[in-house]
Parts: sequence; structure tokens; C-alpha cells
Amino acid sequence: MADFSDRQASFLAGEAPVPKGAPSYLADHRARLRERFEAGGHAPMPDYELLELLLFRMIPRRDVKPVARALIDRFGDLGGVLAAPPADLATIDGVGAAVALELKVTEAAAQRALRSRVMRRPVVSGWDALLDYLRATLSRSTTERFRILFLDTRNTLVADEEQARGTIDHVPVYPREVVRRALELNAKAVILVHNHPSGDPTPSQADIAMTQRIAAACEVLEITLHDHVIVGREATLSFRAHGLL
Repeated sequence: MADFSDRQASFLAGEAPVPKGAPSYLADHRARLRERFEAGGHAPMPDYELLELLLFRMIPRRDVKPVARALIDRFGDLGGVLAAPPADLATIDGVGAAVALELKVTEAAAQRALRSRVMRRPVVSGWDALLDYLRATLSRSTTERFRILFLDTRNTLVADEEQARGTIDHVPVYPREVVRRALELNAKAVILVHNHPSGDPTPSQADIAMTQRIAAACEVLEITLHDHVIVGREATLSFRAHGLL
């Protein structure tokens, strides 16, 4: 049974304490994981242990290690767990609607933190941070999503907007809508972004043709098309880097 100091530490950490009557090993295990995280951070911890730390706050009355392992087995890794639809999360024993909601809130918080690293900052100097943000928000989507990053005269990111959602392998994009929105925002440059749910970021002929049409529309209105980035499951592809733009 957890002593007062352990329950106090749990309360201060925002974690629901292990209830009275629970096996002592639960409190001991939770204390050990917290100490490891405090001493070494998240880097040396496998995904299922970091997920356990999250679940401690959501499921106070049971051993969450089997739940964490089942989630990782089902969805591949921590990113896959957080990106999974709530209905799919709820198929795992021990994960009800409330826990699924808490996991989605955690995903949203992580994405918001990554977004704060790129908004209102020059894109060129923060390219790696931008790619991290795009991978976090798009790499696990099960449908194609088309987004536009709008930049000012200093190439600072002033807006990131999703323009369309499609099916598993197609999303409708209209050049006139791209340039219309750029003019509304007084943007001087844009970066196109979309994902491939298949996981392979290689552009299709339709992707190339669509990019060329948008580039032509932008040129007429003196809007610079910096790049088109395709986000796959494990990698991204830059049109400009591959000589496609």
C-alpha cells in the first residue's frame, strides 16, 4: 500500500493516487517509473513505459502495463496510439470512452506544442521543426488531407490551414481557392502540403500536374510557391529538393 509520501507525490504530480486496498506492487512500480523519468527523461524509456506514465493519471485502479502493451501491439508505437480514432482505442480492454478522450487530448497538446515552434517564425531557419510538426499532424491520417502554409515577405509562417480532405488516395484541390486565400491573407508565398495514407511519399502524376497548375496560378499573381511537401508514414518528400518545382 502506498504510504503518505507516495500519495502526496502522486497528488502533486497531478496523478490519481493508487487507491487503498490496491496491491503494493502497483504503487512501487509507479514510483519506480516516475523516478526513472525524473532522472533520465523520456529518451531511454520504451514507448509502452511512457504510455504507462500517461495511463497512471487516467486509470488509477488497475495495473496499466498490460493496457499499455496492448495499445502498442495494436497501434504500433506511442504515436500510433495517440493518433488512433477513439472508437478504435476503446476496443482495447481497460480503455473506455474517458481514457480514449484523455489520449486524444494528449495528442492535441503535443501537436499544439509542435505548432508553437513554427508559427510566426521564419520557415527556412526552422525547416526541421516544420517537418516534425507536419509528420506529427499528417503521417498517420487514414485519408488524404491538403494543407497550405502561408508566408509573409520575410518567409515567416503566418497561417497554416487545411483546405480539403479526401479519400484514402485522392483529395480535391482547386488552384483558384489556393490563390484566393493567399490574397485574403496578404501572403507573399505558400508551401503546399498533403499526406499519402499509403505511407509512400512518392508523388503521383496527378500530384505533379496539380502542383504545376497551382504554380502557374501563383505566378500570375506574383505569389511564390516555395515547395510542395508530401508526408508519408516514415518520410517526407520535397518537390523542390527532387527537382519537381
